[in-house]
Amino acid sequence: MKNKIRIALDGPSGSGKSTVAKELSKKLNILYLDTGAMYRAVALKTLNLGKDTFDEKAVSEFIDNIDLQIRYISGSQHTFLDGDDVSEKIREPRISMQASNVSSLKCVRLKMVDMQRKIAADMSCVLDGRDIGSFVLPDADYKFYITAGVDVRAKRRMKELEEKGYKVDFEKLKKEIEQRDYNDKNRDFAPLRCADDAIIIDTSDMTVTEVLNKILSYIK
Repeated sequence: MKNKIRIALDGPSGSGKSTVAKELSKKLNILYLDTGAMYRAVALKTLNLGKDTFDEKAVSEFIDNIDLQIRYISGSQHTFLDGDDVSEKIREPRISMQASNVSSLKCVRLKMVDMQRKIAADMSCVLDGRDIGSFVLPDADYKFYITAGVDVRAKRRMKELEEKGYKVDFEKLKKEIEQRDYNDKNRDFAPLRCADDAIIIDTSDMTVTEVLNKILSYIK
């Protein structure tokens, strides 16, 4: 591991960590792993089977043998589920809350964490999520906790969805983000938490470039 670098970016939904993680990986020329996409894929699989995303018994019946693959095509991460590229489908608004639900299940987190650790063991990488620094990679070389006010995060998410052609109600979206925050922070297993040794960055009034430069200032 001496020649490898592992960077953990944690934080709540809409804080900008995924955008920054992608830019950081390009700047350092290392792998970016979008862990959230993995949980979204599990949620999609659960819905495809007609199961409740809060039903741990139902999810546990397929999670160990789930056909989920992360591939990199032309430098971009693609998520494959049962052989199909579901990279766009898992970004649909209906999947967001379902992903939050399914990610609270211990059987799901254990499976996803195992996959994430195996990927991180082989190469330099940037991982973003809710519990990367506190649970997935507690020995990461650098840990950052990326946050922002809920109104700011809701506006960012709304802009992102509108650019993709979805019609969004701001207040409803804000409530969903607040509910996701509550779910993530209060789940029994590996909740959203700022690691004790993480550097906290509030991106509310910062551009992506400013956040990126601040993170790079800490990395040797």
